[in-house]
Amino acid sequence: MFIDYVTLMLINLAAGLALLAGYVYFGLGRSNQRRWIPGFGVVGAIALVTGLHMTLTWPIPGSFNIAFGETTALFGILFVGTSLTLAMGWELLTLGIYGFFAGLVSLLIGFRFINLGLTPIAVPAGIGFILVGLGGIFAALTLYLKENRLLRTIGGIVLVAAALIFAFIGLSSYWAHLANFSTWQPMPK
Repeated sequence: MFIDYVTLMLINLAAGLALLAGYVYFGLGRSNQRRWIPGFGVVGAIALVTGLHMTLTWPIPGSFNIAFGETTALFGILFVGTSLTLAMGWELLTLGIYGFFAGLVSLLIGFRFINLGLTPIAVPAGIGFILVGLGGIFAALTLYLKENRLLRTIGGIVLVAAALIFAFIGLSSYWAHLANFSTWQPMPK
């Protein structure tokens, strides 16, 4: 049996995307940026730790380590960086540029996830990755044009849609994993 904490990663991703959607719509450009620091920090810490562990140790079978581990590490460092940037009062634009490249990865993984049919729910998962990728690709533009309410509204909708997809997948995975792992025992030493 392998170690599988993709459920934690999925729910953390859903929470982070919902938080980011709220920030894009309600917080971007507002005077009180500090209220967003704890949420971004918590999501970023969980994503960075689990993403790096999965990327470096490959605890689950096949290419899921790449699809979930590497994208989660990218997501995590962006959220940790956002938390730190907001705490220090720095500009977010450079993180938006990094987000562009992370978004390209997520977009590619989304299309490839669907193309390979990696899971029985490859299409919704792939669409989730694609939506997250679009959010990353347009992050720098949204930060640069932060007064553009239409762009922020569209971005918020895309992020909420992705959050809902990953929340559904994550909660469904918790349901299945509780049954599938119910008789699992650690190997005796």
